[in-house]
Amino acid sequence: MAEVKILIENINQKMLQPAVLDGVIWETTRKGAPGKLTFRVVVDDLLDFQEGNPVRMWHGDDKVFKGFVFTKKRDKDGVIAVTAYDQLRYLKNKDIYCYTNLKASEVISNLADDFQLQVGQIEDTGYVIPKYRGSNEALFDIIQSALDHTLQNNKKMYVLYDDFGRLMLKDIDNMHVEILLDAETAEDFDYESSIDKETYNKIKLYFDNKDEGKRDVYISQDSSTQASWGILQLCESINLKKSLNPVHKADSLLSLYNRVRRSLSITNVAGDNRVRAGSGVMVNLNLGDVSIDRKWMLVETAKHKYFNNLHIMDLTLRGGLITG
Repeated sequence: MAEVKILIENINQKMLQPAVLDGVIWETTRKGAPGKLTFRVVVDDLLDFQEGNPVRMWHGDDKVFKGFVFTKKRDKDGVIAVTAYDQLRYLKNKDIYCYTNLKASEVISNLADDFQLQVGQIEDTGYVIPKYRGSNEALFDIIQSALDHTLQNNKKMYVLYDDFGRLMLKDIDNMHVEILLDAETAEDFDYESSIDKETYNKIKLYFDNKDEGKRDVYISQDSSTQASWGILQLCESINLKKSLNPVHKADSLLSLYNRVRRSLSITNVAGDNRVRAGSGVMVNLNLGDVSIDRKWMLVETAKHKYFNNLHIMDLTLRGGLITG
């Protein structure tokens, strides 16, 4: 069985391989959070590391995690609990950021350069965002806004993640992992469906046209779901200088939000280090009111657990018939 190896590089650039106790956890989230590694080490005379020191983790030959120590917590038994984050942690920094005519991929590359982050493959996102003006916003939010604009205008979803110390941006269609999750491989699952949050069947966008002294309104709606659910309306103001085609934007928002929100959590499936938040996995499960018959689903969160040569993972999913 593959073993976990963790190396910490201290301030003297000395590589330390501490005695790691059982129960290493690696977690990733599709958006708005860095990758996280938590583990416990036994204190000895040679173990000397501090906050900010680089951390690397391997599972067998797989390069799993590269990041930095952010938290150390010591107990009376001489055990230190360590929390490390990958370099996406620095996207929590806030800044004043404005730009015109940039793609989301260009925004990410520029921010990575500004904050001295290491970059790997950044896929071209295509859609040019006319204008953005932000004040005291987290870099995560600046980037997510750019990716949301891209999704709304060309219906392409991209995932930003850290791959062993390099920022990566990929189309979700290029992140499929060839595994099958079914009733035999999943120990348990939880499934929920709802129209209570982020479900809308009427989109109303408006613009206060000061030049003509009137309010321009753009509406996109679905009468069939309104008959079933009632009217669930999203109303937003827009700036025509930023929205190249408000009719297209209203239709795109309706396409995104006019659906039942479904979530699926699967626990204790056989671990695969290729699976991270943003990956696509094949699912074959009967959930009661719907059945997922060998459909690709998007991993929203992934929690890998390494115990005594056992590697299992918990996943939350969307996609296929499950849309979140």
